[in-house]
Amino acid sequence: MKSDSDIANFFGFLILRVWLGIRALITGIEKFSGSRSSEVAVNVDGEPNSYGLTADASDKVYGFSHYGGVPEALYKQLADEPLIPEFALKIYDIILGPVLILSGIALLLGLATRYSLLAMGLVYSSLTVGLILLKQDGGIAWLAIHVLLAAVALFNVRHNRFAVISKL
Repeated sequence: MKSDSDIANFFGFLILRVWLGIRALITGIEKFSGSRSSEVAVNVDGEPNSYGLTADASDKVYGFSHYGGVPEALYKQLADEPLIPEFALKIYDIILGPVLILSGIALLLGLATRYSLLAMGLVYSSLTVGLILLKQDGGIAWLAIHVLLAAVALFNVRHNRFAVISKL
């Protein structure tokens, strides 16, 4: 029979694994989001008006055509940084979303959990480099928490009980 501390350690690791997996997965999916604008008739007394009055409406949509790994405003700022070569920024922009999605799914399923956590920690560390160059101290601290969570999960991976591939 497992001791209470073994169960607590397992639950603690599971919470970290789920949080980090969801965080990476949803962040990666959001890289494929955009908006679709349209005009809708303005209602007067609950009915569409007869004057042709319209208002702009915007809906959030997802698709490959909306993909942007690095937000456009940050991309422009990072492109001006001499420490980041343009070709490297372009590659990073292309792979960031898919890497987040894949590492999130792998972590949630328990596919090579150690390597998934390592990938996540490295992604968050790489994002930190950009924010350091842009002097975004709040974002740096925010990402440091993510790196710390990945490290704590790695320290506790021995408590991983549910994994598709557990030895990696």
